[in-house]
Amino acid sequence: MLSGKIDIYGNVFRCDKAILMAEFKYIIRMADTDLDGNKPVIYSIQGIKGIGYRLAESIVKKMNLNPKEKMGNLDDETIEKIRKIVEEELSGFLPSWMKNHRKDYHTGEDKHILASDLDLQIQEDINRLKRIRSYRGIRHEKGLPVRGQRTRANGRRGLAVGVSRRKQQPQR
Repeated sequence: MLSGKIDIYGNVFRCDKAILMAEFKYIIRMADTDLDGNKPVIYSIQGIKGIGYRLAESIVKKMNLNPKEKMGNLDDETIEKIRKIVEEELSGFLPSWMKNHRKDYHTGEDKHILASDLDLQIQEDINRLKRIRSYRGIRHEKGLPVRGQRTRANGRRGLAVGVSRRKQQPQR
């Protein structure tokens, strides 16, 4: 693998550059997303939509990896194990309070959704609220704040700023 000293940030010093350049992966494909190989593992995994810091931290702890090691320095089988956990086993080892789609409307189960499926699920939920004419659905339709924010002083996008004057009549 790599020979040399590794500092606390995962950088390798005093090693053969040819070996380093041959094994380093700059882009890693996982869950329909391109991840940056120059970033540490814990931050690179967060590039997948639906995975935040705490979830990335739990994945790294489950794999017993160094969170500061760069994603591009990992070997292929380690990357494959991370991919398997992220894409298949994520809902299995997460507690229900950590999942991003709890109590699904149709099935009632808790699940964790990633990437483009998350966007589709959110849009489907909003469309369901609009169809049943709930208060939140109506607020979504009108483009107003949905979660109880005030609208008197805030939420004035799209309007003119300041006061507009009328045209003055020419004097006779």
